[in-house]
Amino acid sequence: MFTILLVEDDAQIREVIEDYFASKSNGEIAVHTAADGNEGLEAVYEREYDLCMLDVMLPGADGFEICRALRQKSIVPIIFLTARGREEDVLYGYHLGCDDYLVKPFSLAELYAKTQALLRRAKGMVVSKDMVCGDIALNPADFTVKVCGEVVELAPKQYALLKYLMENKNRVLQRELLLSRIWGYDFEGNERVLDNHIKKLRKALGPAGGQIRTVIARGYKISEERR
Repeated sequence: MFTILLVEDDAQIREVIEDYFASKSNGEIAVHTAADGNEGLEAVYEREYDLCMLDVMLPGADGFEICRALRQKSIVPIIFLTARGREEDVLYGYHLGCDDYLVKPFSLAELYAKTQALLRRAKGMVVSKDMVCGDIALNPADFTVKVCGEVVELAPKQYALLKYLMENKNRVLQRELLLSRIWGYDFEGNERVLDNHIKKLRKALGPAGGQIRTVIARGYKISEERR
């Protein structure tokens, strides 16, 4: 079973691609959709996908911005689906790290074939390797988190926070950065939302929650040692 994220503001295109992939794959490929760039950014920070399809011209964050954010955290295959077919746009897409670039209108059969090829290639590259920090081990391949070898259950936002902290181990991450990374660039709440999620994450991690340090007036960091 593969899960694909499609970020596209045209509802008809979203529906056509979702239906075509479900039919052709006999349900083996599930297409999750986002209707604008900010929703797309939130989706990629909340979970891992096997492949991402991005329109370029989107309300909120554009497809290039989403691609840039993805490449900071993942090698997931990326296909641009866009009306912007100028050579400089295509080259810029590849410069940011996309794997393919299809200009609208495109063939659904061609898109499906390219998707299958990228999924096969990516499957051969997947390595189930834990990210480890002190007593905490996070496996991004199956979304599991263990503390001292015992599995702990985390809510999606807690998992996303922990993963981003561990990707930046020993680095102080400002509150504003964490809010934009995990909640999206259009987040309108206040920093108390982040503080409350950090509090819940520490509690869920038990004794290892002490590895997440508060840096006064700056933000948070995770380290090998407990407080």
